Amino acid sequence: MKLDSAPLSLSSISETESQPELEDSTDINLTTAIVEPLQPVVADSPKKPESVAVIFGTTFITIFLAEIGDKTQLSTLLMSAQSHAPWIVFMGSGAALITTSLLGVLLGGWIANRLSPKTVEKSAGVMLLLISLMLCWDVVIGN
Repeated sequence: MKLDSAPLSLSSISETESQPELEDSTDINLTTAIVEPLQPVVADSPKKPESVAVIFGTTFITIFLAEIGDKTQLSTLLMSAQSHAPWIVFMGSGAALITTSLLGVLLGGWIANRLSPKTVEKSAGVMLLLISLMLCWDVVIGN
């Protein structure tokens, strides 16, 4: 984000008038003040990298909340009940989720090296919009 102009500040011409000790606020002479631009704001400065704990916590909470009650969890629940071997189902589903997460991370890293973040955001938005339209189309046509 770039600014067209820098913010303005009021400063006085002489140093004696800009001293903070004023005996009476009515003594300020605004006719001697001039307008000077402040230092421009650097909007494209690099972000401070986030800590490992913050990244891990954000990822864990996001994925945990997204996975609660989805079809993967329901399938795991049903397989566990049917097989009577919950720990084997747990290890199998855990390995599958780790593998799909690994694929997502690798693909995300590859995309990040080739496309700008804005392009990735727009592409994801378009894909989600298309999926939504296809689902709505199936509902309308299916009736």
